[in-house]
Amino acid sequence: MERRAFRANGFAVLAGLLALGIAAAAAAQAGGMVLLSIAGIVWGVIAVVVATGFVVINPNEAKVVQFLGRYVGSVSDAGFLWVLPFTTKRRITLRVRNFETAKLKVNDADGNPVEIAAVVVYKVIDTATAAFSVDDYEEYVAIQSEAAVRHLATSHPYDAHEEGRTSLRDGAEVAAELTTELSDRTHLAGVEVLEARITHLAYAPEIAQAMLVRQQATQVVAARTQIVAGAVGMVQLALTRLAEEGVVELDEERKAQMVSNLLVVLCGDRATQPVVNAGSLYG
Repeated sequence: MERRAFRANGFAVLAGLLALGIAAAAAAQAGGMVLLSIAGIVWGVIAVVVATGFVVINPNEAKVVQFLGRYVGSVSDAGFLWVLPFTTKRRITLRVRNFETAKLKVNDADGNPVEIAAVVVYKVIDTATAAFSVDDYEEYVAIQSEAAVRHLATSHPYDAHEEGRTSLRDGAEVAAELTTELSDRTHLAGVEVLEARITHLAYAPEIAQAMLVRQQATQVVAARTQIVAGAVGMVQLALTRLAEEGVVELDEERKAQMVSNLLVVLCGDRATQPVVNAGSLYG
């Protein structure tokens, strides 16, 4: 787990070091050149030791501090700081990062080959875990993202032909599911996934043409169903209004003929040509 390392203002430590050198030089001058040389050597050794603790930290950046292999804490305060000397400092960025996975070819839940890719937005929230729990947290996130996208593709169909079934084209639901799964997978690396969203989704080239025909047929059937439902409602309305207002009296045979004609006009995919009957209605 991450913890804060000891730190001090770098400029204050540097000023103290310079003040110590001036004081040592002033005190050693009374003892002659030998004492002055010894004071200079001692101050030089102290300066070298202290200098190993200076570190510059940029905004949205942290340094993981280790002393002889032991983790002593992390520093995330931006500026010129001083930490324990003889320590190693590993840089960890805290900036929000994003990357897009490669286009993966996977079979969906119905067994159809699809091409899918996603963009993942994440950031490091635990520098110690990111530094020591995995070899390379960036590579870890990339591999886990690919695995999560593959699992998502195999769990849902490209198109849902059943009511209540989630498909890969349901953007918000699929994005939420992918984000949740990735968060669980990358928690071990000290990473928080902010968002994961599909950026590319298509049938594989070998079946794309056949699936396009299937989609077109599905859309045609759905459109025809809507048209027929509307036409039946209009015919019912026409018969009801004619009967209520007594415009004309129709027997069952003529009602059937009228219904047939109206449905042809309303459901046809081409413009109808009117035919004027100049004779008797029953002739």
